[in-house]
Amino acid sequence: MASDNTFHGWAAPAAGKPLEQLDFDAGALGDEEVEVEIDYCGICHSDVSMIDNDWGMTTYPFVPGHEAVGRIVRLGSQAKGLQVGQRVGVGWNRGSCMHCHSCIGGNQHLCNDVQPTIIGRHGAFADRIRAHWAWAIPLPDGVDPAAAGPLFCGGITVFAPLVVHNVKPTSRVGVIGIGGLGHMAIRFMSAWGCEVTAFTSSARKHDEARKLGAHHVVVSTDPAELKAAAGTLDFLLVTANVKLDWDAIIGTLAPQGRLHFVGAVPEPVPLTVFTLLLKQMDVSGSPTGSPAVIADMLAFCARHEIVPMVEHYPIARINEALQHLRDGKARYRVVLDM
Repeated sequence: MASDNTFHGWAAPAAGKPLEQLDFDAGALGDEEVEVEIDYCGICHSDVSMIDNDWGMTTYPFVPGHEAVGRIVRLGSQAKGLQVGQRVGVGWNRGSCMHCHSCIGGNQHLCNDVQPTIIGRHGAFADRIRAHWAWAIPLPDGVDPAAAGPLFCGGITVFAPLVVHNVKPTSRVGVIGIGGLGHMAIRFMSAWGCEVTAFTSSARKHDEARKLGAHHVVVSTDPAELKAAAGTLDFLLVTANVKLDWDAIIGTLAPQGRLHFVGAVPEPVPLTVFTLLLKQMDVSGSPTGSPAVIADMLAFCARHEIVPMVEHYPIARINEALQHLRDGKARYRVVLDM
Protein backbone atom coordinates (compact mmCIF):
# COMPACT_ATOMS: atom_id res chain seq x y z
CA MET A 1 0.00 0.00 0.00
CA ALA A 2 1.29 3.45 -0.90
CA SER A 3 2.20 5.62 2.07
CA ASP A 4 0.97 8.85 0.48
CA ASN A 5 -1.71 11.04 2.02
CA THR A 6 -4.39 10.49 -0.63
CA PHE A 7 -7.28 8.45 0.75
CA HIS A 8 -9.95 6.79 -1.39
CA GLY A 9 -13.49 6.99 -0.04
CA TRP A 10 -17.19 7.14 -0.79
CA ALA A 11 -18.85 10.52 -0.26
CA ALA A 12 -22.28 12.13 -0.34
CA PRO A 13 -22.00 15.15 -2.72
CA ALA A 14 -25.06 16.81 -1.16
CA ALA A 15 -27.80 16.12 1.39
CA GLY A 16 -29.58 12.85 0.74
CA LYS A 17 -27.66 12.12 -2.46
CA PRO A 18 -26.22 8.67 -3.30
CA LEU A 19 -22.60 8.21 -2.31
CA GLU A 20 -19.96 8.32 -5.02
CA GLN A 21 -16.23 7.67 -5.05
CA LEU A 22 -13.98 10.47 -3.83
CA ASP A 23 -10.23 10.80 -3.45
CA PHE A 24 -9.19 13.30 -0.78
CA ASP A 25 -5.99 14.61 0.78
CA ALA A 26 -5.71 13.62 4.43
CA GLY A 27 -2.70 15.89 5.01
CA ALA A 28 0.42 14.96 6.92
CA LEU A 29 0.22 12.29 9.62
CA GLY A 30 0.19 13.94 13.05
CA ASP A 31 2.88 13.11 15.60
CA GLU A 32 0.33 11.45 17.94
CA GLU A 33 -1.79 9.90 15.20
CA VAL A 34 -2.04 6.40 13.81
CA GLU A 35 -3.17 5.50 10.32
CA VAL A 36 -5.42 2.48 9.94
CA GLU A 37 -6.07 0.52 6.77
CA ILE A 38 -9.77 -0.35 7.05
CA ASP A 39 -11.02 -3.90 6.56
CA TYR A 40 -14.60 -3.44 7.79
CA CYS A 41 -16.83 -0.50 8.70
CA GLY A 42 -20.29 -0.58 10.22
CA ILE A 43 -23.13 1.66 9.09
CA CYS A 44 -24.95 3.53 11.86
CA HIS A 45 -28.14 5.62 11.80
CA SER A 46 -25.88 8.54 12.72
CA ASP A 47 -24.18 8.15 9.34
CA VAL A 48 -27.59 8.51 7.66
CA SER A 49 -28.40 11.57 9.77
CA MET A 50 -25.12 13.18 8.73
CA ILE A 51 -25.61 12.27 5.05
CA ASP A 52 -29.01 13.97 5.18
CA ASN A 53 -27.71 16.90 7.28
CA ASP A 54 -30.43 16.24 9.85
CA TRP A 55 -28.28 17.87 12.53
CA GLY A 56 -27.28 20.90 10.42
CA MET A 57 -23.54 20.27 10.77
CA THR A 58 -22.58 18.38 7.59
CA THR A 59 -20.20 19.84 5.01
CA TYR A 60 -20.11 18.34 1.53
CA PRO A 61 -18.66 16.34 -0.03
CA PHE A 62 -18.99 14.15 3.06
CA VAL A 63 -17.45 10.72 3.72
CA PRO A 64 -19.44 8.92 6.47
CA GLY A 65 -18.34 6.00 8.60
CA HIS A 66 -17.36 5.73 12.27
CA GLU A 67 -17.29 2.02 13.10
CA ALA A 68 -13.97 1.08 11.53
CA VAL A 69 -11.91 -2.04 12.11
CA GLY A 70 -8.55 -2.55 10.44
CA ARG A 71 -4.79 -2.74 10.88
CA ILE A 72 -2.32 0.02 11.73
CA VAL A 73 -0.11 0.85 8.75
CA ARG A 74 1.61 4.05 9.99
CA LEU A 75 2.51 5.48 13.39
CA GLY A 76 3.24 9.10 14.24
CA SER A 77 6.50 9.80 16.01
CA GLN A 78 4.75 10.25 19.39
CA ALA A 79 2.14 7.47 19.10
CA LYS A 80 2.31 5.20 22.14
CA GLY A 81 1.52 1.59 22.95
CA LEU A 82 0.62 0.45 19.43
CA GLN A 83 2.43 -1.36 16.63
CA VAL A 84 2.25 -1.44 12.85
CA GLY A 85 0.14 -4.42 11.85
CA GLN A 86 -1.93 -4.37 15.03
CA ARG A 87 -5.70 -4.73 14.56
CA VAL A 88 -7.66 -1.85 16.09
CA GLY A 89 -11.04 -0.16 15.93
CA VAL A 90 -12.00 3.52 15.69
CA GLY A 91 -15.47 4.58 16.73
CA TRP A 92 -17.56 7.73 17.09
CA ASN A 93 -14.58 9.76 18.37
CA ARG A 94 -11.09 9.87 16.92
CA GLY A 95 -9.42 12.31 19.30
CA SER A 96 -9.63 14.58 22.35
CA CYS A 97 -7.38 17.23 23.92
CA MET A 98 -5.85 14.79 26.48
CA HIS A 99 -5.12 17.56 28.99
CA CYS A 100 -8.48 18.89 30.28
CA HIS A 101 -10.15 17.74 33.51
CA SER A 102 -12.40 15.27 31.66
CA CYS A 103 -9.52 13.73 29.74
CA ILE A 104 -7.21 13.48 32.75
CA GLY A 105 -10.12 12.03 34.73
CA GLY A 106 -10.68 9.24 32.23
CA ASN A 107 -13.75 10.73 30.55
CA GLN A 108 -12.15 11.65 27.26
CA HIS A 109 -15.49 11.24 25.44
CA LEU A 110 -16.81 14.22 27.45
CA CYS A 111 -13.90 16.52 26.51
CA ASN A 112 -15.08 19.93 25.31
CA ASP A 113 -12.72 19.53 22.35
CA VAL A 114 -13.53 15.90 21.58
CA GLN A 115 -13.13 15.17 17.86
CA PRO A 116 -16.03 13.15 16.42
CA THR A 117 -14.89 10.94 13.58
CA ILE A 118 -17.42 12.25 11.02
CA ILE A 119 -18.13 15.81 12.15
CA GLY A 120 -15.90 18.36 10.44
CA ARG A 121 -13.79 15.69 8.77
CA HIS A 122 -14.07 12.67 6.50
CA GLY A 123 -14.89 9.30 8.03
CA ALA A 124 -14.26 5.61 7.50
CA PHE A 125 -16.15 4.71 4.33
CA ALA A 126 -12.66 4.81 2.87
CA ASP A 127 -9.52 2.74 2.52
CA ARG A 128 -7.82 4.42 5.51
CA ILE A 129 -8.55 6.56 8.54
CA ARG A 130 -6.49 8.38 11.16
CA ALA A 131 -6.99 8.77 14.89
CA HIS A 132 -5.13 9.82 18.00
CA TRP A 133 -3.33 6.76 19.33
CA ALA A 134 -5.47 6.66 22.48
CA TRP A 135 -8.65 6.36 20.38
CA ALA A 136 -7.40 3.46 18.25
CA ILE A 137 -8.53 0.61 20.49
CA PRO A 138 -6.79 -2.77 20.10
CA LEU A 139 -9.10 -5.64 19.21
CA PRO A 140 -8.52 -8.62 21.54
CA ASP A 141 -8.30 -12.21 20.39
CA GLY A 142 -11.74 -13.78 20.48
CA VAL A 143 -13.60 -10.85 18.92
CA ASP A 144 -14.45 -11.40 15.26
CA PRO A 145 -13.15 -8.36 13.34
CA ALA A 146 -15.76 -8.88 10.62
CA ALA A 147 -18.55 -8.25 13.15
CA ALA A 148 -16.80 -5.94 15.62
CA GLY A 149 -17.36 -2.55 13.93
CA PRO A 150 -20.77 -1.83 15.52
CA LEU A 151 -19.27 -2.37 18.98
CA PHE A 152 -17.26 0.85 18.58
CA CYS A 153 -20.41 3.01 18.47
CA GLY A 154 -23.66 1.18 19.20
CA GLY A 155 -22.00 -1.35 21.48
CA ILE A 156 -20.20 1.09 23.73
CA THR A 157 -23.29 3.31 23.82
CA VAL A 158 -25.26 0.57 25.60
CA PHE A 159 -22.34 -0.94 27.53
CA ALA A 160 -21.01 2.22 29.18
CA PRO A 161 -24.18 2.92 31.26
CA LEU A 162 -23.81 -0.45 32.97
CA VAL A 163 -20.36 0.63 34.17
CA VAL A 164 -21.07 4.29 34.89
CA HIS A 165 -24.24 3.58 36.90
CA ASN A 166 -22.91 0.51 38.67
CA VAL A 167 -25.58 -1.89 37.44
CA LYS A 168 -25.20 -5.10 39.46
CA PRO A 169 -25.62 -8.74 38.43
CA THR A 170 -28.52 -8.84 40.88
CA SER A 171 -30.28 -5.91 39.18
CA ARG A 172 -33.58 -6.25 37.35
CA VAL A 173 -33.09 -4.35 34.13
CA GLY A 174 -35.08 -3.45 31.05
CA VAL A 175 -34.31 -2.49 27.44
CA ILE A 176 -36.74 -0.47 25.34
CA GLY A 177 -36.29 -1.21 21.65
CA ILE A 178 -34.92 -4.40 20.09
CA GLY A 179 -32.88 -3.01 17.23
CA GLY A 180 -29.34 -1.98 16.39
CA LEU A 181 -28.66 -0.81 19.96
CA GLY A 182 -31.19 -2.84 21.89
CA HIS A 183 -30.16 -6.29 20.70
CA MET A 184 -26.60 -5.64 21.94
CA ALA A 185 -27.89 -4.25 25.23
CA ILE A 186 -29.88 -7.42 25.89
CA ARG A 187 -26.82 -9.57 25.23
CA PHE A 188 -24.63 -7.45 27.48
CA MET A 189 -27.13 -7.38 30.34
CA SER A 190 -27.80 -11.10 30.15
CA ALA A 191 -24.06 -11.87 30.27
CA TRP A 192 -23.74 -9.31 33.11
CA GLY A 193 -25.99 -11.61 35.15
CA CYS A 194 -29.07 -9.39 35.27
CA GLU A 195 -32.72 -10.37 35.04
CA VAL A 196 -33.62 -8.78 31.69
CA THR A 197 -36.97 -7.49 30.44
CA ALA A 198 -37.20 -6.50 26.78
CA PHE A 199 -39.74 -3.86 25.73
CA THR A 200 -40.80 -3.94 22.09
CA SER A 201 -43.59 -2.35 20.07
CA SER A 202 -43.75 -5.51 17.94
CA ALA A 203 -45.17 -8.69 19.43
CA ARG A 204 -43.47 -10.65 16.64
CA LYS A 205 -40.07 -9.95 18.27
CA HIS A 206 -41.06 -11.89 21.40
CA ASP A 207 -39.18 -15.08 20.51
CA GLU A 208 -36.14 -13.24 19.17
CA ALA A 209 -35.83 -11.18 22.36
CA ARG A 210 -35.73 -14.37 24.39
CA LYS A 211 -33.09 -15.88 22.11
CA LEU A 212 -30.98 -12.76 22.69
CA GLY A 213 -31.15 -13.39 26.44
CA ALA A 214 -34.27 -11.60 27.71
CA HIS A 215 -36.10 -13.34 30.55
CA HIS A 216 -39.32 -11.38 30.01
CA VAL A 217 -40.84 -9.52 27.07
CA VAL A 218 -43.30 -6.61 27.35
CA VAL A 219 -45.18 -5.06 24.42
CA SER A 220 -44.51 -1.37 25.05
CA THR A 221 -47.78 -0.26 23.39
CA ASP A 222 -49.96 -2.53 25.55
CA PRO A 223 -51.21 -0.68 28.67
CA ALA A 224 -52.05 -3.95 30.41
CA GLU A 225 -48.55 -5.36 29.97
CA LEU A 226 -46.97 -2.09 31.13
CA LYS A 227 -49.18 -2.10 34.20
CA ALA A 228 -48.18 -5.68 34.99
CA ALA A 229 -44.52 -4.61 34.90
CA ALA A 230 -45.06 -1.67 37.29
CA GLY A 231 -42.45 -1.25 40.03
CA THR A 232 -40.24 -4.13 38.86
CA LEU A 233 -37.08 -2.58 37.35
CA ASP A 234 -33.93 -1.16 38.91
CA PHE A 235 -32.56 0.13 35.60
CA LEU A 236 -34.37 0.81 32.31
CA LEU A 237 -32.37 1.62 29.17
CA VAL A 238 -34.15 3.49 26.37
CA THR A 239 -32.54 2.68 23.02
CA ALA A 240 -35.55 3.62 20.86
CA ASN A 241 -36.22 7.13 19.53
CA VAL A 242 -40.03 7.07 19.54
CA LYS A 243 -42.77 8.61 21.64
CA LEU A 244 -44.08 6.31 24.38
CA ASP A 245 -46.42 6.47 27.37
CA TRP A 246 -43.69 7.90 29.57
CA ASP A 247 -45.75 7.89 32.77
CA ALA A 248 -46.31 4.15 32.32
CA ILE A 249 -42.65 3.60 31.39
CA ILE A 250 -41.43 5.43 34.50
CA GLY A 251 -44.01 3.47 36.45
CA THR A 252 -42.11 0.25 35.70
CA LEU A 253 -39.23 1.47 37.90
CA ALA A 254 -38.74 0.19 41.42
CA PRO A 255 -37.80 2.57 44.25
CA GLN A 256 -34.41 4.16 43.48
CA GLY A 257 -34.76 2.97 39.88
CA ARG A 258 -33.14 4.76 36.95
CA LEU A 259 -34.50 5.61 33.49
CA HIS A 260 -31.52 6.06 31.18
CA PHE A 261 -31.61 7.39 27.62
CA VAL A 262 -29.19 6.49 24.84
CA GLY A 263 -31.77 6.76 22.05
CA ALA A 264 -32.29 10.29 20.74
CA VAL A 265 -36.01 10.67 21.50
CA PRO A 266 -36.99 13.64 19.27
CA GLU A 267 -39.71 15.13 21.49
CA PRO A 268 -39.57 16.43 25.07
CA VAL A 269 -40.22 13.68 27.61
CA PRO A 270 -42.82 14.73 30.21
CA LEU A 271 -41.82 13.96 33.79
CA THR A 272 -44.01 13.98 36.86
CA VAL A 273 -41.49 15.19 39.41
CA PHE A 274 -43.65 14.13 42.35
CA THR A 275 -43.31 10.49 41.19
CA LEU A 276 -39.52 10.84 41.08
CA LEU A 277 -39.48 12.33 44.56
CA LEU A 278 -41.64 9.66 46.15
CA LYS A 279 -39.55 6.77 44.82
CA GLN A 280 -36.18 8.60 44.78
CA MET A 281 -35.76 7.77 41.10
CA ASP A 282 -33.25 9.07 38.55
CA VAL A 283 -33.47 10.07 34.90
CA SER A 284 -30.23 10.30 32.91
CA GLY A 285 -28.58 9.98 29.51
CA SER A 286 -25.16 9.35 27.99
CA PRO A 287 -23.25 9.34 24.68
CA THR A 288 -20.61 6.68 23.92
CA GLY A 289 -17.69 5.97 26.27
CA SER A 290 -14.02 6.49 27.05
CA PRO A 291 -11.19 4.50 25.45
CA ALA A 292 -10.71 2.53 28.68
CA VAL A 293 -14.38 1.52 28.86
CA ILE A 294 -14.34 0.60 25.16
CA ALA A 295 -11.37 -1.69 25.87
CA ASP A 296 -13.23 -3.20 28.85
CA MET A 297 -16.27 -3.80 26.62
CA LEU A 298 -14.15 -5.61 24.03
CA ALA A 299 -12.61 -7.81 26.72
CA PHE A 300 -16.10 -8.57 28.04
CA CYS A 301 -17.23 -9.50 24.52
CA ALA A 302 -14.26 -11.83 24.08
CA ARG A 303 -14.90 -13.47 27.45
CA HIS A 304 -18.62 -14.03 26.83
CA GLU A 305 -18.49 -14.54 23.05
CA ILE A 306 -20.74 -11.55 22.38
CA VAL A 307 -20.92 -10.21 18.84
CA PRO A 308 -23.51 -7.98 17.18
CA MET A 309 -25.90 -9.52 14.67
CA VAL A 310 -24.66 -8.13 11.34
CA GLU A 311 -25.36 -8.23 7.63
CA HIS A 312 -22.47 -7.71 5.20
CA TYR A 313 -22.31 -5.67 2.01
CA PRO A 314 -19.27 -5.01 -0.18
CA ILE A 315 -18.30 -1.32 -0.31
CA ALA A 316 -19.28 -1.21 -4.00
CA ARG A 317 -22.91 -1.74 -2.88
CA ILE A 318 -22.78 1.06 -0.32
CA ASN A 319 -25.92 2.82 -1.59
CA GLU A 320 -27.89 -0.41 -1.51
CA ALA A 321 -26.71 -1.01 2.06
CA LEU A 322 -27.75 2.51 3.11
CA GLN A 323 -31.20 2.04 1.60
CA HIS A 324 -31.54 -1.29 3.43
CA LEU A 325 -30.90 0.57 6.68
CA ARG A 326 -33.23 3.45 5.76
CA ASP A 327 -36.02 0.97 5.04
CA GLY A 328 -35.69 -0.49 8.54
CA LYS A 329 -34.79 -3.92 7.20
CA ALA A 330 -31.37 -4.33 8.86
CA ARG A 331 -31.13 -7.20 11.36
CA TYR A 332 -29.58 -5.61 13.19
CA ARG A 333 -26.44 -3.85 12.04
CA VAL A 334 -24.92 -3.47 8.58
CA VAL A 335 -21.17 -3.88 8.00
CA LEU A 336 -19.29 -2.91 4.84
CA ASP A 337 -16.49 -5.15 3.62
CA MET A 338 -13.89 -2.65 2.50
